[in-house]
Amino acid sequence: QVQLVESGGGLVQAGASLRLSCAASGRTGSSYNMGWFRQAPGKERELVAAIRWSGGWTYYADSVTGRFTISRDNAKNTVYLQMNTLKPEDTAVYYCAARTFGATMYQYWGQGTQVTVSS
Repeated sequence: QVQLVESGGGLVQAGASLRLSCAASGRTGSSYNMGWFRQAPGKERELVAAIRWSGGWTYYADSVTGRFTISRDNAKNTVYLQMNTLKPEDTAVYYCAARTFGATMYQYWGQGTQVTVSS
């Protein structure tokens, strides 16, 4: 089992920055892919960014490319999502998730953190 706890959400104005953190515990290790998802009211949950825990691969949705950066700190077992130049359409609940290599779906989820961007 892997436990994930997000933090760092909040209310900001358009153009501001936020950094989300996801602290992982339990059966963590380099054999996981970590992802940040978001879900806005009335919309489906979407994958925003992902990273291989061992490094060497990242993914970004087109809507955040160039503005968001995913990273990890192996020593702290923490994954980050640096969000710059935030837009009102980035408003959503952001979730951290983990899946083992070979799994087709993310198996472990955090509780989510709210990000609200005002115009």
